Amino acid sequence: MDKPLSQNIFLPGPKPRTVRSPDGRILPVPEDWALLEPGDGALTRRTKLAGEHWVVQEAKGRKIFSRGVWASKDLIARLRLERTEEQSTAAYAKQKVVASRRREKVQSAYVEDFYGAVVAYLAFHPNHGQLVELFARAVTNHATPVGSGTVARTKTIALEQRAEAAVIAWMRHQTTGYDNMFISRTQGERREVRRLLAKRSKELLAKYREGLPVEEGCPLHQAVTNN
Repeated sequence: MDKPLSQNIFLPGPKPRTVRSPDGRILPVPEDWALLEPGDGALTRRTKLAGEHWVVQEAKGRKIFSRGVWASKDLIARLRLERTEEQSTAAYAKQKVVASRRREKVQSAYVEDFYGAVVAYLAFHPNHGQLVELFARAVTNHATPVGSGTVARTKTIALEQRAEAAVIAWMRHQTTGYDNMFISRTQGERREVRRLLAKRSKELLAKYREGLPVEEGCPLHQAVTNN
């Protein structure tokens, strides 16, 4: 079921320069309006604050994608010019450097926090101390890059849950044949396959938590040491 839209948020219409309103009506876009494509967050925010506009969004699965903002083409042109002039100043360049360093600092702190959460979730026996460090770093390096779209980047669940989900996802792709499996399009089939693989992965992790010797040909050991 589609999520309800606010009065100022529309779905794409069936034809160019049309939108679908929250109550299902197909509306033509005013002739003197233009579409501001997504990409420049600051320009988009200013356009929304400056006057009448229509936000266009589209849901695909559980994600919602921006399709831009319709607004007066004269307004967009004026704000875009102001934005360009602003970006050409020395003050803006300095601000960008400061913001970049701040993001790098935040990202670095998050990476280490996430790494610690992964190590805590794995909870390997001291016999496998070196392996757990390599394993946790491999998962962290894969899951934490900005824009990666992995579960590690979501803020909807606790850090500990993100760490667990990232470990299971890494193992699914690195220690099982999941990527080469043929999975039917039957509803729920892929979810069931993932559930079974997650169960096997957790059973394998349990052996390392107990401190049992590494079995010959262990897919986890091979994946971690060859990563």
